[in-house]
Amino acid sequence: MTAIRVGHLYPDYLNIYADRGNIAVLAQRAVWRSHELEVTAIGMGDPIRAGEHDLYYVGGGQDREQLLVAEDLLGKASALREVVAGGAALLAVCGGYQLLGRGYRGFHGEDMPGIGLLPLETVAGERRMIGDVLLECELEPGERRTLAGFENHAGRTRLDPGAEPLGRVLAGFGNDGESGFEGCRAGRVIGTYLHGPLLPRNPWLADWLLSQALAHRSGGEPPQLEPLPDELERQAHEVSAGRARARGGKF
Repeated sequence: MTAIRVGHLYPDYLNIYADRGNIAVLAQRAVWRSHELEVTAIGMGDPIRAGEHDLYYVGGGQDREQLLVAEDLLGKASALREVVAGGAALLAVCGGYQLLGRGYRGFHGEDMPGIGLLPLETVAGERRMIGDVLLECELEPGERRTLAGFENHAGRTRLDPGAEPLGRVLAGFGNDGESGFEGCRAGRVIGTYLHGPLLPRNPWLADWLLSQALAHRSGGEPPQLEPLPDELERQAHEVSAGRARARGGKF
């Protein structure tokens, strides 16, 4: 049995839209493969130390909660950059995603500093972008998969030229409702607006994250995980994808 160590950032603040369910999915899929997920809450003032965790998770929150944690997260920026450079994986959802960029300007003009881990900036717009969304992703060369989820954000996220999006929008708004891209990916770091939570209906992404975390734990290459009988997860994905396709979109 391998213990996969997860650092859950600000679970008391960034926990909107059942995004805690992502941790539950990672834990169960690890157990099914005879591994264990050890989850540690990392809150205000808590340090991040190199080598302590294989995977970090930052959930979503409203502007008020993001404003509360932004300065503390900025104080952890250098340590987070160090652990990511050392091979740790990271998943950030919505509010957490916005704070991984260089900054987020809220609806009322609040300037929230980001940590610059992802090459992007976010500014709140007048209209919220809400609904089911479907993406096409290629995290591994030549392996295209779809991600289905739910978005609810006022932020317009602009990626820097040359930045790698998480996926191409097939239906929905995505980062800004204009570019046709959603999320951002830099190595083992993934940021996305997909809520719901994300991983129950996209088990392949949960397995990708577990594989990256196991690679960090062992110091080797990401292992090929044994497939699981994901029939219920497949059905959940198809229901969400079907709603997104029915919704349509400009992309």
